[in-house]
Amino acid sequence: MDLRGYLKVLQRRWISILVITLATLAVTAGITFALTPQYTASTRLFFGVQGAQSGSDLAQGSTFAEAQLTSYAQVATSPLVLAPVIQNLGLQLTPSQLASKVSAFAPTDTVIIQVTVTDTDAARSAAIANAVGQQLASVTSDLSPRRQDGSQSVKATILAPAQVPTDASSPNILRNLAAGLILGLLLGIAVAIARRLLDTKVRNEADLEQVTTVPVLGVVPFDSDAEAHPVVIRDDPLSVRAEAVRRLRTNLQFVEAAEQSRSVVVTSSIPGEGKSTAALNLAASLSDAGLNVVLVDADLRRPSIARYVGIEGSVGLTTVLIGEAALDDVLQPWGDSSLRVLPSGQVPPNPSELLGSGAMADLLDQLTERFDMVILDSPPLLPVTDGAILGRLAGTTLVVVGADRLHRSQLRGALESLSTAGVHVSGVVLNKVAAHNFGPYEYGYTYMQRSDQATVAPKPPRRAEGKLPRDQDQEIEPARG
Repeated sequence: MDLRGYLKVLQRRWISILVITLATLAVTAGITFALTPQYTASTRLFFGVQGAQSGSDLAQGSTFAEAQLTSYAQVATSPLVLAPVIQNLGLQLTPSQLASKVSAFAPTDTVIIQVTVTDTDAARSAAIANAVGQQLASVTSDLSPRRQDGSQSVKATILAPAQVPTDASSPNILRNLAAGLILGLLLGIAVAIARRLLDTKVRNEADLEQVTTVPVLGVVPFDSDAEAHPVVIRDDPLSVRAEAVRRLRTNLQFVEAAEQSRSVVVTSSIPGEGKSTAALNLAASLSDAGLNVVLVDADLRRPSIARYVGIEGSVGLTTVLIGEAALDDVLQPWGDSSLRVLPSGQVPPNPSELLGSGAMADLLDQLTERFDMVILDSPPLLPVTDGAILGRLAGTTLVVVGADRLHRSQLRGALESLSTAGVHVSGVVLNKVAAHNFGPYEYGYTYMQRSDQATVAPKPPRRAEGKLPRDQDQEIEPARG
């Protein structure tokens, strides 16, 4: 994934990034305000040479004092200094507990030690710091070597006594909140990118290219109103979704002309990808283009075409296949178009056997002789083998891929099952594509106006049922591969 891909991920996942950032910031703020305030007080001691008689004595004493500063700093946190402080101040602490509150530091190339005390009480922190400084000065005089006359060679002088702090040294609210904000933002970005890298769902054409080289014949956007208006090509002919179906029709006609196939199986990998509505709208669109079309509901597991178009579905394909009715008796017209619908009929106990029978092959031959195009809606490929069986009988197969619903491994398995059965797949249809993925396919103007708010162009003249030459002048749009 390139830089543009990462930027698209961040743009698409900005809500989750914002939520994670705010959640991290809230947790940081909660922890910060729950912490007990700590106050810090400091005092500084200067260590100088006493009683030097000459310049060389002074230099040697200064060198000695500087060399001993690290040791003196360690003495500041030892029981030798802290035990008297505890006693003098009446603290309910042990020397080791007090040592955790005291630190001593000697800056490089100086003879100064800074004693710092941190405590939950501001006044107590200053009192302890001054007491430690005074006790350290006293202990230092005892530990430093004496001169020949018995005087001290090194003397510690308090430069600046500790003052009672007015503000807490910790927690640093602004610093903690800034750190929480940055951490939350980085965490949100990391989660968004990780989700994209670990996401195996098919969402756009780039994901399809990772699975197959089969051309994409159509990209149909998601429509939350699709369940209420399944036949969008009639219910909302000016919508973006209806225009996408027309583009699919044009590309399919291009493939049909190249492959000379007149029967198309429309299938999918799993249920819920929209294959039935895709087959129905494709058949209606082909009919609008002036072709004699028959739509066959060959999904003998969960038939739905009759319900979508509002016709009787108790007799149909299965009735013909078992010899209880003639084809003309069960073919039903739909509206005033040239589209004919062959519903599924009663759901049989042996769908695969019926669809793979000689009667089904003969019926398909009859339909291709009588109609310009035969569209068959079949069951999904992964749960059952019906789609692969129909694909071997028909001229070509169209695989509908539900965006954000199908994993790449599932699509790969479905296509492999068709390849194993020797089924030719002419293309795929990316269906229910989210708006942020569909943007590149929209025109510069919108088709979202409802049909009842606009004048719809008259439909082309219908042709009588039967096999007629296809000489209409139609613009052919090449498929995207």
